[in-house]
Amino acid sequence: MLEIVRNTPVQTMPLRSWNLSTTNDFFQEFDRLWNEVTTSLSSSLPSRYPYDLYETGDSLVLEMAVPGLRKDDLEVRLEGNQLTIRGTYPETQNAEERRYWSRGLPRGSFVQSLTLPASVEVDKIQATITDGLLRLTLPKVEQARVRKIAISSA
Repeated sequence: MLEIVRNTPVQTMPLRSWNLSTTNDFFQEFDRLWNEVTTSLSSSLPSRYPYDLYETGDSLVLEMAVPGLRKDDLEVRLEGNQLTIRGTYPETQNAEERRYWSRGLPRGSFVQSLTLPASVEVDKIQATITDGLLRLTLPKVEQARVRKIAISSA
């Protein structure tokens, strides 16, 4: 099947002058350039561990693809509003005997962190894994829940 991909033009960086009169200036310029490059790359590259985060009236829900992993391979932590998911994909057995033409399967450990947009009730979080999909249901605290406001006539 033919897949059509839209060609997006490459965005060029504007010409910048460099202030390298001291060693400290060099490191500041390098930090500035590094931040520009990593910011543009992170917004254009797909996540290696794709996930969806959405909310319902009462909860935040995170669904993350973790193909081939079991519950014992994962660790989920919540500190404040920072959610961290750690996992370990099994290493290849007898890798030295293989001559790879292509490698795309994840191997080894990974960490995915994200900041939740609302406070949640930690004691009521539910986590399930089914067919390679990790699903976290994070009930929002009462103050963060959606409420319908009644309107009265004046």
